[in-house]
Amino acid sequence: MDTQFNRTAIYISLGIAIAMVFAVIFGAKYVITSAAQQPVALPPTPSEAADSPECAAVVDSLPEKLMGYSRVELVDPAPAGAAAWTKSSEDKVTLRCGVDLPQQFTGYSQTIEADGESWLQVIDATPGSNLTTWYSTQRTPAVAVTTSTGDAHSDAPQGLTEALNKLDKKPQDPNPAPLSKLKAGPDSMCPALDKALPDSLAEGYTRRTDVGAKNTWVYSAPGHEEIVVRCGVAAPENYRAGVQLQQVNDVPWFEDTTLAEGTTAGTWFALGRAEDLALSAPQAAANSALVRLSDALVEATPAQ
Repeated sequence: MDTQFNRTAIYISLGIAIAMVFAVIFGAKYVITSAAQQPVALPPTPSEAADSPECAAVVDSLPEKLMGYSRVELVDPAPAGAAAWTKSSEDKVTLRCGVDLPQQFTGYSQTIEADGESWLQVIDATPGSNLTTWYSTQRTPAVAVTTSTGDAHSDAPQGLTEALNKLDKKPQDPNPAPLSKLKAGPDSMCPALDKALPDSLAEGYTRRTDVGAKNTWVYSAPGHEEIVVRCGVAAPENYRAGVQLQQVNDVPWFEDTTLAEGTTAGTWFALGRAEDLALSAPQAAANSALVRLSDALVEATPAQ
């Protein structure tokens, strides 16, 4: 009798425990789902094109599911030309129509093709950020899709064909390429430097062979601004005797901060060689580029 009573009590306790486990699981799922379905707050897009009929048509044609994310409402007042999809409160995708392409979109930029569209990938260089933005380069007005985490971080947007077809198939004009506006100078040392330059100037960056600009070498990394080296430029116009220089492996470098507006890249000029050379590099890759380029300069070019 006691044995039967103990078994019954055990079964009841076990049933209650299992029920509580399921309650916790379904409760957590409900909380996560509710959080994922909360409206997303977005600031206004600083562009008149966002209010255009074309962008309104894009927003109206957007899918309910995008790359595995579910579409949610925007917090009022919702900005024009914008939409959002989420998996959780931290994992979301946002879209803006009518944006300006970033300064780093130049003739040297490499785009990625997906669903018949060309996209420029821009990884946020802010420390601790996990944001990636994809800009459409063949549509006018342009569209930007920003991802936070998950698979969408490294994959170009797909599933937007119907919406993007509401926009003109008109390529965006690239910005001037880095260092392309500098005046030319003596360039007799450039062939020797060409042979001495390494295949990479910073982690993730590889030397390109498809750039036809004279005495110019471009290194690219997915999602990042290009590193550009140009040999045979005129002396830097903003250099003055007594300004602070950065000495790197026997090569003094002058950073011209006046040329860095609208971009995360800096511009440096190598001084003390027989002829002048310029480097454009994003800040995160600049130290490595300066070191490796200085080594190549010392190896292949004469000092003054």
